[in-house]
Amino acid sequence: MTEAKPQAAAAAPSRAGMKKELPEHFKAYRHVWVFVEVERGQVHPVSFELMGEGRKLADQLGVELAGVVLGPPGEATQAAVAECFAYGADLAYRVEDPLLADYRNEPFSKALTDLVNTYKPEILLLGATTLGRDLAGSVATTLLTGLTADCTELAVDQDGSLAATRPTFGGSLLCTIYTLNFRPQMATVRPRVMAMPERRERPIGRVVTHPLGLVEDDIVTKILSFLPDRDAGTSNLAYADVVVAGGMGLGAAENFQLVRALARTIGAEFGCSRPVVQKGWMPSDRQIGQTGKTIRPKLYIAAGISGAIQHRVGVEGADLIVAINTDRNAPIFDFAHVGLVADAIRLLPALTDAFARRLSPHNRDKLAG
Repeated sequence: MTEAKPQAAAAAPSRAGMKKELPEHFKAYRHVWVFVEVERGQVHPVSFELMGEGRKLADQLGVELAGVVLGPPGEATQAAVAECFAYGADLAYRVEDPLLADYRNEPFSKALTDLVNTYKPEILLLGATTLGRDLAGSVATTLLTGLTADCTELAVDQDGSLAATRPTFGGSLLCTIYTLNFRPQMATVRPRVMAMPERRERPIGRVVTHPLGLVEDDIVTKILSFLPDRDAGTSNLAYADVVVAGGMGLGAAENFQLVRALARTIGAEFGCSRPVVQKGWMPSDRQIGQTGKTIRPKLYIAAGISGAIQHRVGVEGADLIVAINTDRNAPIFDFAHVGLVADAIRLLPALTDAFARRLSPHNRDKLAG
């Protein structure tokens, strides 16, 4: 009697072996959309950063780029629509309604979902802000499509699919995610991950107006009042031209006064790495990295930071990275433009003193120029 040999388990399908088979009703989905985040009359800069990235994707696919503006009737909403064209959009979709004056998930989700179902975009990009993350998850769930969050890179694959890359496993790896058989392909991108495109004065192009189709009684959440965060704006890490940051190599919480002193002397913002926040040495709004703030300064000085990948993806857009570390094998030296093997506790006061002698109060703000 012949004994049957166990069969080898089938190999998991690779990306190369997967075939995109779009259902027939998804084949009409075309064009690239960017959700333009407007809150209390102000457009979040990440929307313009996504316009620049969306323009590249649209050109690669040979389709149009559209901005999506949701807001109340008035000048602020009209201005946001005009800015879409200034940053490269071919057309804009607008939903104007008093119910959209303040962000609430229900009316915003309905407005964006209705637009998608009616006009059928192939790609939909949103900023990974507090508002954008809430809205993106709700819309993707409603549309039963995929969503790749906190992307660091967007590209178009050979077959026209959106290749969305993001860190995973706590920032130790980068993975590229595809939404092969559903539309739209959705992704969120954090502020300052993408470069800000050049703004050009352009006439307002095609604007498609769509109704909201809700009344206040349809919405469960009510706006009672608006209380601004008294600490809002105290940290401007994401958009600072010069940033000084410290890591665990500084040894103790009291040594972060050295980081603050240098930042104050050169007119910079100050920050830290994730382990420092976990230790309780610095507040979370000062954290730099994939799970904190992404920055693109002209000058970044990192003192006592090892440079793990979750920190790297948050700073590699800087024009000039100066790293100070006693460990000559620290990962940060792999991507820093200038590396100093030195004790930051001794070097930071020396740098502060040198800058204080060279910089007057009048030219301090011009350091990054």
